Amino acid sequence: MYTARWGDVARRDLFGPHPDPRDRPYHGVIRLALIIFRLFRFRFDVRGQTHVPASGGAIICSNHVSFLDFTFLGLAALPQHRMVRFMAKASVFSNRFSGPFMRAMHHIPVDRAAGAAAFDSAVRALKDGQVVGVFPEATISTSFTVKDLKAGAARMAVQAGVPILPAAVWGGHRIATKAHDVVLRRDVAVTVLIGEPIVPEPGEKAQALLRRTRVAMEALLDEAQRTYPDQPAGDDDRWWLPAHLGGTAPTPEEASARDNAYAAGHKMTSTRTPPLVQVRKLLARRR
Repeated sequence: MYTARWGDVARRDLFGPHPDPRDRPYHGVIRLALIIFRLFRFRFDVRGQTHVPASGGAIICSNHVSFLDFTFLGLAALPQHRMVRFMAKASVFSNRFSGPFMRAMHHIPVDRAAGAAAFDSAVRALKDGQVVGVFPEATISTSFTVKDLKAGAARMAVQAGVPILPAAVWGGHRIATKAHDVVLRRDVAVTVLIGEPIVPEPGEKAQALLRRTRVAMEALLDEAQRTYPDQPAGDDDRWWLPAHLGGTAPTPEEASARDNAYAAGHKMTSTRTPPLVQVRKLLARRR
């Protein structure tokens, strides 16, 4: 297990011998993330880092269980000195706080009403030799299983002629995920797995490549869940396990029905505590 050290934060060679000066804002954000990882003593099990190419374009396709997944996937690419350009919804870029950081790090905005522009931007980045990060489920999976995948990542890989790196992240949802309170706990284990590259075959259609990607993602997520070192503290702590592993998370069918209802405009029942109440609880713990 890897736990960030203060020396990691200050390392001069953290981003390689000749880091691109255009990525200085990104480098600053990564150092800040390492400080947070150190303060909260996250315990990382990162495997498959060598599958990230040292140069050239590639697409990291990962499952999505928490709001922190992109930071953990970025950590997996760091040993190869690669900065991952994540595709994220356009509203994150228009936000007054997060927008300047997202643009400075050259991430790719996705307007779901006009996705062609984001697709073209991602293909250009891949052809320019960038690593692009994609969550092909398009949203967090509340069942903590792999949802149906959007075909965009596979289409990008075919058009740009780059490999897909299937990936799985697990553990970050215990801190911050959809429909649950943010819990700023320490010593949480986080597993990140990067699988072997999936190279588009000559003439292969996007849907066939997507099927191969999904199989690889499911296998990696199963391995991450099976080898995860922590267990629920009790019956009331089984919410972060999927139903097929004895947890109380909704089944994929239940989660899909809830997602469909939300998309149709129906109000969802949530276990999430209002933000003001969360702040009061955090302050009370510190007294």
